[in-house]
Amino acid sequence: MNLPIALTLFRIVLVPPIMVFLISSSRVSVLIAAVIFMAASFTDWLDGRMARRWNQVTKLGTILDPVADKLLVAAALVSLVHVDMIAAWMAVVIIGRELAVTGLRGVSLSMGTVVPASSLGKAKTVSQYVAVTLLILEKGVSPDLAVFHLMSRAALWIALALTAISGADYFYRFFLHTNPKDLVRGRERWP
Repeated sequence: MNLPIALTLFRIVLVPPIMVFLISSSRVSVLIAAVIFMAASFTDWLDGRMARRWNQVTKLGTILDPVADKLLVAAALVSLVHVDMIAAWMAVVIIGRELAVTGLRGVSLSMGTVVPASSLGKAKTVSQYVAVTLLILEKGVSPDLAVFHLMSRAALWIALALTAISGADYFYRFFLHTNPKDLVRGRERWP
């Protein structure tokens, strides 16, 4: 256990309070949810930076970090669907992409192929964090502020586009670095 892993675990622990405060109808609760979400998002950047700088990159950290990221975004999206801030299909696209890429990463590792994270993937993560933060804040803002509504919708559409594009890029890079014969042999071993 090191500090970067502790920050990752802390991010996971923050997920239930975000959901509880986000689902609440109080504006104060929504602001609390936004602050917690932003703090959790910041720990994503901080734990990776600390792990690399202090040479504390571990197998546990490399497994837990993406799980914490996906859990944070998925929980916030499900809560936003629950309070009618976004359409369910949007959450399904984002969460579905995350699950598909996570599954492909598992297949990739089992084949001995590593497909590294790309700048598109990092941009996707940042865009999701920005969109979710704006959508949480929009829930607590007066409906009269049309400009805020437009900003949060634009951020959501950008996040959706980057999610789809980065997912397609990940699959492309996987198949580019994978021998098709390995895929057939791997399938024969699986039930």
